[in-house]
Amino acid sequence: MTQTPATPPTPTPPSEPTLTVLYDGACPLCRREIGVYRDLRPVDNGLSVCYADISDASVPVPPGTTRAGLLARFHVQHPDGRLLSGAEAFLMLWSQLPGWRWLATLQRVPGALWVMERGYRGFLRWRPRLQRWASRLDAPPRD
Repeated sequence: MTQTPATPPTPTPPSEPTLTVLYDGACPLCRREIGVYRDLRPVDNGLSVCYADISDASVPVPPGTTRAGLLARFHVQHPDGRLLSGAEAFLMLWSQLPGWRWLATLQRVPGALWVMERGYRGFLRWRPRLQRWASRLDAPPRD
């Protein structure tokens, strides 16, 4: 009797719109932060959240973008296709996560988005140094 190899199931599209978080999985800081977010169940508002490690070359990038450009900053892709970046992307993600939603309300304060974006840009200047520090935490202990 010959067995037919099992066909992998075809993924079904999500039944609700999805916010896609595009993150740098090669960055130890990013991995830690996304790990915190992944452990949270998004609020029940009809929008699901998925995470795409764009440091993985097999993960497709949105049309009109480059992998290098996406790796340089934090991005989320809204279900309607809009790509949000930096502080605006964080605010969108935070609006979907319990315990973080209060931070998303900061965007209602005049000038807050501008201040947050400037802070994020400042962080990006320090990111390479912080990544080296964080990668040492991931390294196995030396004998």
